[in-house]
Amino acid sequence: MYIRLAYAEKIVYIDMDRIMQISKAGKNAISKINDQKKKDVSKFQKIEKELKSKEEDLITKKNVISAEEFNKKLENLSKEINNYRTLRQEAIDLSTKSRLNASADFAEKIKPILADYASENNIDMIIQKKNIIMGKTDLDITNEILKIVDKKINKLKIN
Repeated sequence: MYIRLAYAEKIVYIDMDRIMQISKAGKNAISKINDQKKKDVSKFQKIEKELKSKEEDLITKKNVISAEEFNKKLENLSKEINNYRTLRQEAIDLSTKSRLNASADFAEKIKPILADYASENNIDMIIQKKNIIMGKTDLDITNEILKIVDKKINKLKIN
């Protein structure tokens, strides 16, 4: 099924994901989020090793200590593991929230840029590239908008 427009509209498209990834502000935000993620992974790997070591130590002492003391230590270890899981989930949630906040801030800041660009260039509609199956490459305004974004958007909110 083909849809024909009764009048000529100027429609262009833009790769918002690409702009987010390669613009100065986008790169900076993504870099900060990834750096925090790496720190968290390192921290949690260290905690996992400590917990594993405590578990192995407790297993070796199982036949040496009383059942009551073993159960008490096992309960403490279980609490530590649960605390670890909670901290890890909080870190994951914070990372996700940071990404969403950066994306939302980016979307909010790019709207007026796109509106001005559309007005100045008599563009009727700007569509996201990810929603297009096929389109002429000369309708892609990503590089032009990227230049404007790098001039006008210096920083994105992460948290």
